[in-house]
Amino acid sequence: MKPTIDNIIKILSVKGKHQYGSEAVSQLEHALQCATLAENNGASKELIIACLLHDIGHLLHDLGEDPAIDGIDDRHEYIAANFLNSTFDRAITEPIRLHVDAKRYLCATDPNYWDSLSPASKKSLELQGGIFSLEEAKAFISQPHATEAVQLRIWDDRAKVRGYLTPDLNHFFDMSIFSH
Repeated sequence: MKPTIDNIIKILSVKGKHQYGSEAVSQLEHALQCATLAENNGASKELIIACLLHDIGHLLHDLGEDPAIDGIDDRHEYIAANFLNSTFDRAITEPIRLHVDAKRYLCATDPNYWDSLSPASKKSLELQGGIFSLEEAKAFISQPHATEAVQLRIWDDRAKVRGYLTPDLNHFFDMSIFSH
C-alpha cells in the first residue's frame, strides 16, 4: 500500500495521541517538536519532514505502545522507512532509517551523549544493539544521509518537552515539498 498524505495525517492524528513510551509527551507531540526544532534551525524541507515522520513506525506495528518495556526492539526505523519509501525520496526516508544507528554512533563518538539520553532511550539503545565500536561508527558516518540522521537524532532527543509549543500538522504538510 502506498501511503497518502491523508492517511499519514490520519495515523499521526489518531494513533499519535498515544503516549510516547515512558516519555512526558505523546507520539504526535514528539513528532511536532522534532520537526519544529529542525525548522527553527534552518534544516532543509526534506529533513524537517524526516523529523516529523521519523517515529511513525511506532504507530504501524501491533506490539503495543511501549514494546521496549517487554524487551522488544520494534525496529520502528525500518518499518517507517519501508512504509514511506513509495511516497518520499531517500532524502527523507534514509535519515529515518538511520536515526537509531545515529544514537549508537553518537554514544560512540561523544563522551557526553550517553548522559544526555532519557532513561527510556538508554533502555531502547540496549535493545537496538548498543553503542557502536569506533570501526562501526566510522562505517556508519560514511553512509549517504548519515550526517542528516545524526542531526535528526539530536533533535529527536530534545523533542520530549511537556508543553512545548509547536505548529500543527497542517503547517508541515503545507510545505511546498508536498506540492510536487
